[in-house]
Amino acid sequence: MAFALITDGQFYAAAVPAVLLLGVSKSGFGAGFGSLAVPLMALSVTVPQAAAILMPVLLVMDLLGIAAFRKDFDRALLNFLLPWGLAGIAVGALMFRLLEARWVAGIVGVFTLLFLAQRLLFPPRPGSAPPPPWAGALLSATSGFTSFVAHAGGPPLNAYVIPLKLSPLRFTGTMAFYFFAINLAKWAPYAGLGLLDGRNLATSLALLPLAPLGVWIGVRIARRIGQQLFYRFIHAGMLLTGLKLVWDALSG
Repeated sequence: MAFALITDGQFYAAAVPAVLLLGVSKSGFGAGFGSLAVPLMALSVTVPQAAAILMPVLLVMDLLGIAAFRKDFDRALLNFLLPWGLAGIAVGALMFRLLEARWVAGIVGVFTLLFLAQRLLFPPRPGSAPPPPWAGALLSATSGFTSFVAHAGGPPLNAYVIPLKLSPLRFTGTMAFYFFAINLAKWAPYAGLGLLDGRNLATSLALLPLAPLGVWIGVRIARRIGQQLFYRFIHAGMLLTGLKLVWDALSG
């Protein structure tokens, strides 16, 4: 296994902001922005290679995230979401060779924009019921699937969790533990598909110092922001993510 990292300057011009965005998203602040990481990096490498390069970076970010928010998560919600998310990963692994990642990303983008439009045009009334469990199961499975294909698991999960109106810290902690388990489960199938080669792993190590910086920036902001402004940033992240994913699908 050759450990010669990527040396193309154009790649790092896209990869550095992508990793920082991913780190900020992992803190819970601006959740949804992290789904832009793979499309950004795919400006200079293929989507599968971009996803593989980000795997070790994601592991470090996830560990930092669960350490920072280890007391701020909803255990019952996690117990409900995770089995469905893992089922989505299994489907993604089985279908990975049959799918064009850009079309999967496009579908995620369309549903992200539709959910956002519904939230903004028809906001839930005070005292309205949370989404039904079947919606949580479907969206969690979709999250696992899109996370496996393009590390874009945030928007589908947000569509279920945001209406639950968790506090910013509880929202962030729950997301941190969910994606730690989801991303950990992707390692074996990624290795089986031959994506974790020496070149990708060496490039990951070069990008790794940016991981704690992005998470630190996001954690600092998340602990100092009000709930209303917090969710505005989440909606902004979902808007940009949805537009970017749809654009990539149509222009690729």
